[in-house]
Amino acid sequence: MSAPLYGLLAEFSTADALMAAARAVREHGFRRFEAYSPFSLEGLDELVGLKRNHVPLITLIGGLLGGAGTYFMQWYSAVIDYPINVGGRPLHSWPSFIPATFEFTILGAALAAVFGMLLLNGLPKLYHPLFAVEEFELATRNRFYLCLPVSDPAFSRDRSERLLRSLQPLFVREVPA
Repeated sequence: MSAPLYGLLAEFSTADALMAAARAVREHGFRRFEAYSPFSLEGLDELVGLKRNHVPLITLIGGLLGGAGTYFMQWYSAVIDYPINVGGRPLHSWPSFIPATFEFTILGAALAAVFGMLLLNGLPKLYHPLFAVEEFELATRNRFYLCLPVSDPAFSRDRSERLLRSLQPLFVREVPA
């Protein structure tokens, strides 16, 4: 009896070959497959089924919360909690609140962007089954990979392997779970 299978991995030598393979896999009914490239390929994200990116919205919310929270904190301390009349200036002197509000808006947006990106990407991920494939380290240098995971409803061991081999990859490997 063999070990549980994560999926099948195919290696391609060029970006065009990977794009063609991703199109063919999509046409054969696969909806949840993975593609790895050492650089960004235009259109690959749509082929593998990536949805809209929510990091900009998270960044906006973080910036608004940071700015509003800082402005409120300054207003509350200057007007409600500890009002001090300095040189006849009004208690709610909004121009003096702007520098700190601006800085904390940027800080809130930056922190929200970083932590939102990490959360949405599922990071940090210290282990992935593909790390067990020795050749996969070339994915960050000069090779292109396509993985058909067992979790895809269209996955069938024999059918998937025949499909990958028909795409002329450099190799096809089983990825243990």
